[in-house]
Amino acid sequence: MARTLRARFLVLLLSVSVLRAHCRFLQNNNIYKDDFYSFLNSELKRETSPQEEGQGEELYRRPLRCLDMVAVDGQFTFTADRPQLSCAAFLLAEPDQVIEVEYDSVDIDCRGGDFITVFDGWVMKGEKFPSSQDHPLPLHERYVNYCSMGSLRTTVRSNQNVAMVFFRVHNAGSSFTLTLRKHVNPFPCNVMSQTPEGSYTMVIPQQHRNCSFSIVYPVAIDISEFSLGRFNNVPKRSMPGCADSGDLVQLLGGNSLDTMKLVPITDVCVSFTGPTHMKVACDNTVVRMVSSGTFVNRVSFSYRMLDRHELQNIKLNNVEDFCFNN
Repeated sequence: MARTLRARFLVLLLSVSVLRAHCRFLQNNNIYKDDFYSFLNSELKRETSPQEEGQGEELYRRPLRCLDMVAVDGQFTFTADRPQLSCAAFLLAEPDQVIEVEYDSVDIDCRGGDFITVFDGWVMKGEKFPSSQDHPLPLHERYVNYCSMGSLRTTVRSNQNVAMVFFRVHNAGSSFTLTLRKHVNPFPCNVMSQTPEGSYTMVIPQQHRNCSFSIVYPVAIDISEFSLGRFNNVPKRSMPGCADSGDLVQLLGGNSLDTMKLVPITDVCVSFTGPTHMKVACDNTVVRMVSSGTFVNRVSFSYRMLDRHELQNIKLNNVEDFCFNN
């Protein structure tokens, strides 16, 4: 694959910048895709807070790096030792959680071009998770700039288990402190998986919305159940019969972060009890549920990362070759 999704994650980690007025990216650099695996595994799995280790209620504290990934509650302070013009922190919680970002103290020069912007989701090179089609807010409302917030608002909360903080400071000594807290989300909709294997059940309680579960690995996936709230024990139906259905589950694959740019692999629009097993050799595999709001929709699935032998067999057999060519 010429430039994979994971490679472009690292491109973003090395070079991210946003125009305050238009929220556009300015530059990109090259990076090896394998670095993302080591960054993801080391940063997420090694860092734990005292509360998570059962060591009481002491607030976890550490410096925030210009390029960072944070998956724990705590207080994070950035202090510039030189101008830092392209910084970003990826925030990640458990699937059933949302993220709250609180500004504790901020000493930056907003008039001089400094900014701190929280994005509701993850974004890179114009590709967003959740996609604009799946997120409840319009795109411009997903960017919240500290310098435009006013003194009465000090917190920002995400709608899903991922968020990002972009920041730029021009002067050494500029600093800010953020407190990150995770809160339970009773009906998670859009989820970015923390791990390359696991299981999950997605439920949409009679709401007209689309929900996606994104796995940023090539995976073997088993969809074991899909329920529309009624019409049980009816044989499952796949495309093209689902084209006009208002309630369906889509399995998508590709090398983009944005679900709107992924390739449909299969659709299912009638309740069934599985399993439906597939191997998807893409950088991003997404289970997406479309709900009309008529039913309580539910889909259950499990997944695991494909090993090198499985990936090689798929490539040799020319299966899912859109994943290798895109």
